[in-house]
Amino acid sequence: MGKTAVFTLATLQQANVEEAKVSVLVICHTRELAFQIAHEYERFSKYLPSVKTAVFYGGVPVKQNLEILKNDCPHIVVGTPGRILALARDKALNLGNIKHFVLDECDRVLESLDMRRDIQEIFRLTPHEKQVMLFSATLAKEVRPVCKKFCQDPMEIYIDDETKLTLHGLQLYYSKLAEAEKNRKLNDLLDALEFNQVVIFVSKVARAKELNRLLTECNFPSICIHGGMKQEERIKQYKSFKDFNARILVATDLFGRGIDIERVNVVINYDFPDESDQFLHRVGRAGRFGTKGIAISFISSEGDQEILSKVQSRFEVNIPELPDEIDMSTYMST
Repeated sequence: MGKTAVFTLATLQQANVEEAKVSVLVICHTRELAFQIAHEYERFSKYLPSVKTAVFYGGVPVKQNLEILKNDCPHIVVGTPGRILALARDKALNLGNIKHFVLDECDRVLESLDMRRDIQEIFRLTPHEKQVMLFSATLAKEVRPVCKKFCQDPMEIYIDDETKLTLHGLQLYYSKLAEAEKNRKLNDLLDALEFNQVVIFVSKVARAKELNRLLTECNFPSICIHGGMKQEERIKQYKSFKDFNARILVATDLFGRGIDIERVNVVINYDFPDESDQFLHRVGRAGRFGTKGIAISFISSEGDQEILSKVQSRFEVNIPELPDEIDMSTYMST
């Protein structure tokens, strides 16, 4: 929520609402994040009734987007690269009046060559004179020169010392076990831990579906979010979890970046992430908004162990093995 609040408040304060023209464009890499950002704009503009926000992403009929742009043109547009570019190419979305161009989770957007090409084409359709803002919690040195190409005289605000990228109030542990032991361990943890809401990360869509089924069979009613679902279903599940209608979510890395769910205080890496950046993004789903939380990672291969070592080295943090008992007060906010 911290990054989102920065560009949401800054652009709302400067948005030109006197004309029915799009002056703010925010682009991110997933539909769920676009949906969330648009919701934050609506929340922060509660006392700015003249401000209109729209969100455009794939999986929704283009006709709906066209009707909004024709009959109720927004001042602020949030969306994913593919749909934004398609609307701009069709001349339905006029980017000629953009004053603020924002890329959220910019490293993920610009790392993908396909997304980068879309962003570059969208960027060329906007005016030369505009404010460009790029945000991410992790920004690899290789991506920084790419980011600078979108800016004139860029001002960089980032943490030089990556060891400062720690998450206050978040307890980190690992559990070394065989692949076949994961389900039993997960059941034991869900029985033993006190949690408001928990997110369980897996590596693949098929594993998300199967684990969701197993948890339900074991009387742990869960819901599931992954890239293989229809867009309407993904947003429905996201809203259900956000509204506290479900307490256990099984997800792929689709849910690993930027998504803010205030009540999540437990994250479990059922499958360990492939890189240290993704570890930070995943475990950061717990302990948001200054609350406490706990993140437990299953280590079942030499590859997992290597990445765990990289995480500890890069962020200068010692992640101990999961003890038999955990003091509830260390991860539950009173």
